[in-house]
Amino acid sequence: MAASSSIVSVAATASSVPVLPSSCDFSNLREIKKQLLLIAGLTRERGLLHSSKWSAELAFSLPALPLSELQPPPPITEEDAQDMDAYTLAKAYFDVKEYDRAAHFLHGCNSKKAYFLYMYSRYLSGEKKKDDETVDSLGPLEKGQVKNEALRELRVELSKKHQARELDGFGLYLYGVVLRKLDLVKEAIDVFVEATHVLPLHWGAWLELCNLITDKEMLKFLSLPDTWMKEFFLAHIYTELQLIEEALQKYQNLIDVGFSKSSYIVSQIAVAYHNIRDIDKALSIFNELRKQDPYRIENMDTFSNLLYVRSMKSELSYLAHNLCEIDKYRVETCCVIGNYYSLRSQHEKAALYFQRALKLNPRYLGAWTLMGHEYMEMKNTSAAIQAYRHAIEVNKRDYRAWYGLGQTYEILKMPFYCLYYYRRAHQLRPNDSRMLVALGECYEKLNQLVEAKKCYWRAYAVGDVEKMALVKLAKLHEQLTESEQAAQCYIKYIQDIYSCGEIVEHLEESTAFRYLAQYYFKCKLWDEASACAQKCCAFNDVQDPD
Repeated sequence: MAASSSIVSVAATASSVPVLPSSCDFSNLREIKKQLLLIAGLTRERGLLHSSKWSAELAFSLPALPLSELQPPPPITEEDAQDMDAYTLAKAYFDVKEYDRAAHFLHGCNSKKAYFLYMYSRYLSGEKKKDDETVDSLGPLEKGQVKNEALRELRVELSKKHQARELDGFGLYLYGVVLRKLDLVKEAIDVFVEATHVLPLHWGAWLELCNLITDKEMLKFLSLPDTWMKEFFLAHIYTELQLIEEALQKYQNLIDVGFSKSSYIVSQIAVAYHNIRDIDKALSIFNELRKQDPYRIENMDTFSNLLYVRSMKSELSYLAHNLCEIDKYRVETCCVIGNYYSLRSQHEKAALYFQRALKLNPRYLGAWTLMGHEYMEMKNTSAAIQAYRHAIEVNKRDYRAWYGLGQTYEILKMPFYCLYYYRRAHQLRPNDSRMLVALGECYEKLNQLVEAKKCYWRAYAVGDVEKMALVKLAKLHEQLTESEQAAQCYIKYIQDIYSCGEIVEHLEESTAFRYLAQYYFKCKLWDEASACAQKCCAFNDVQDPD
């Protein structure tokens, strides 16, 4: 607590930004709305548009304030007044993406707001040049060594300001971003934590911190401020870390305290259900969200993934056309169109749209992963591997990319590589039966049969979505001449497929009945053997041709 209080006291002297108290208490929603409206304005003035939008959306979900409670804008300092002309001109240039021009006119400004915009303009100028060079010169699949040349200079300048304790909450945020871009992860985490203490209302700092947390253990050691914003952060990080039960509980708590109309929370709940493959629930929530916010584009690529899995071609076509009418040059729109073409088995066209998405934003995780899937469909394993590796570079928590790499090396018949990537996918999704079945198959190929059996049994225990784990376990017991265990697995398998009423591939059902018929015959259980043999007659592949 002493450390955090010292940070806040430094903030008070270093920042011209008014810091409203942001306690962990949700009882005063009017105060929270005032804070959200204030930070929406402050972030907008600094060109942090995504944070501004997030705060404005959240404020909109709360009841309107009476005129008497609306706050005036923050007072202008002497430094702000001196830099006003330069700031106003530079902000106009910044808004039309003329970053170098904005930085030129802000050079030498002393106010916190103008200084941040100056440094941020230089950072974005470097990012834009890097992206342009990556896309134009190397193509989306080339792994170039293109860097943002401005980063090192920015780090030196911001580091001096940081040591002199002259950075406000926004300056700390930018310093953290620069450190993260230079792969100085530990230093970046420390700076982002400091930024959340200094300016707890800035969602961008929380989000950047979220992107650097790789597991729950790391989360335990963070000294975070005790603020209501922390609850939104924890809900978000739990979703990212696949701790879906905890995430859903957090979001339900936020709804209960008064954020029931927040489209952000509704969309996050839909994403959480998507992550645990509760497809019906996720689809239902997304459909409600579309009614509530029909022009929303965020997360619609996730919605399209669900429609793809359910082969809902007409719904996916409608979504793609609808998003095209709203904004055809958004990465989410390109991904939705790509999914539509993929569902129609037009994989070249699908890959083209995912490439378009990456031209718009080379760091867009979903497009890299989906493009990897398309290259897999086209049997272009080397391109698939490159795409999946890019996805992991963007976000090491993307289990789909690790799983995709495992599949590509499986096709290349490289089981040791395969095992490594499937293990990483399993670590990220410990209760996903598909990862466990893939691991089991890998262990089988490497003749590590005890490990394979453990994987198949665990896959069944966590809820086998593909209904294959028991069959694979039974065949393994067969191979090891463990006939009783094999029979038990086949019995469980038959019970499961009949109890859930799903249409399954007859090949595995027939395999189970054939084995059980032979097993009961050997055990001299004639009635059971006869019943299973009669069941076999329904399947062409096990009928005796004689």
